[in-house]
Amino acid sequence: MDPLIPFVRRFVLCGPLLAVAMCSASFAASAPATPLNVVILFADDWRHDTLGCAGNPVVLTPRLDELAREGLRFTNSFVTTSICGVSRATLLTGQWMARHGNRAFDMFRTPWSETYPAQLRSRGYWVGHVGKWHNGQFPADNFDFGRGTITPMRHWLKQPDGTEIHVTKKNENDALRFLRERPADRPFCLTVAFVATHAEDQHPKQYLPQPESMALYRDVTVPVPRTATEGHFRRLPPFLANDRNEGRNRWKWRFDSPEKYQEYMKNYYRLATEADAVCGRVVDELRRQGVLDRTLVIFTGDNGYFHGEHGLADKWYPHEESIRVPLIVRDPRLPAVRRGATEAAFALNADLAPTILGAAGIAAPRGMQGIDLAAVYPAGAPANWRKEFFYEHGVIRSVDFIPSSEALVRRDWKYMFWPDHGLEQLFHLAVDPGEENDVVALPAHAAVLAEMRARFRELKAAAGAPL
Repeated sequence: MDPLIPFVRRFVLCGPLLAVAMCSASFAASAPATPLNVVILFADDWRHDTLGCAGNPVVLTPRLDELAREGLRFTNSFVTTSICGVSRATLLTGQWMARHGNRAFDMFRTPWSETYPAQLRSRGYWVGHVGKWHNGQFPADNFDFGRGTITPMRHWLKQPDGTEIHVTKKNENDALRFLRERPADRPFCLTVAFVATHAEDQHPKQYLPQPESMALYRDVTVPVPRTATEGHFRRLPPFLANDRNEGRNRWKWRFDSPEKYQEYMKNYYRLATEADAVCGRVVDELRRQGVLDRTLVIFTGDNGYFHGEHGLADKWYPHEESIRVPLIVRDPRLPAVRRGATEAAFALNADLAPTILGAAGIAAPRGMQGIDLAAVYPAGAPANWRKEFFYEHGVIRSVDFIPSSEALVRRDWKYMFWPDHGLEQLFHLAVDPGEENDVVALPAHAAVLAEMRARFRELKAAAGAPL
């Protein structure tokens, strides 16, 4: 038996309890002397490489690049389900979709008392949420400061006086108000859930930045991904390579001509730069108040995003562009030698809730399935850190619109399974990082396929296992 199998089975079932067992010395060394404040900067539809510090040759993200220089940037950060509502439920609960139960737009079934905001508030934290919610009706009574929105994504919002404000500016105003009006004698936790860079799906222009941003990228040509071709689209399974697939529909909205690609990608990047500036202003306010070095600051996103790869737009499917997200952690406990470093270990959105609670000195509830990322702070990932994870996504509306998908993801291999069609795919990421060549039928890989198929079934069962 693979020696990792018992570890991962116990990890998925036991979550942070295993983290303590597997690296207790690391956890003890990183425990905060006093509870840290927490700020989560949570972007929307922002894939892993929409950062200057991640090597993007176009987008300007100077404030997040600065945050990465002061913190630790995870280069293999993934979501366990790539869609807004489910990913946000995973952020709150530290659980896979199969356990928390939000399959797209509804409230999760996990008790609110087991979420990180509830856990912190019960210990005296002043807790706020600003921006997008996407988990049923916003529970304002569960926050000391609640400015959540469940309305359709709009980039320009009507104010009570009849004027309009850009949603990113409103996110900024609400975040700064929380920080400036919070009680000075209590620890705090603020989640800033940006709408940027989500498209306004019902608007013909899709991405609507603020007027002052329009000079950005004016003279730049955005590179078109090598796999953004009709040929790559036709390589997809037949149930994806057709016009009923919503990923293809949205590609037509945004990317179906060279001129539109340039216009819409530049506006997407303008939204990103606007959000970057707000992240910087939040950090500046923490510094002005003298609390930055007593605050855990996390920047991440709810899912990745196709920029035309495979002839698709948006997210949902298990491809790298869809499931891989940025993650920057600025933690006062991070050793000086690790500041500005990158970390290649697998980090999941399910890890963020236990990481947040760990920064407050709170043991994660038994139902949380992630691991406190502080374990990697001292010297990188422990030897028995996860080497693989289970990905899941439910069907949306119909199997023609957005079919369900699942995967077992490793560094060098990915096994995909499409439950509605009983179809398997296998990609050798070590030699095919663009996931262009499905090798599931090649006899040379039969042993890899059989082992991954069995492992996939184990982790799928464990992800939704009852406590």
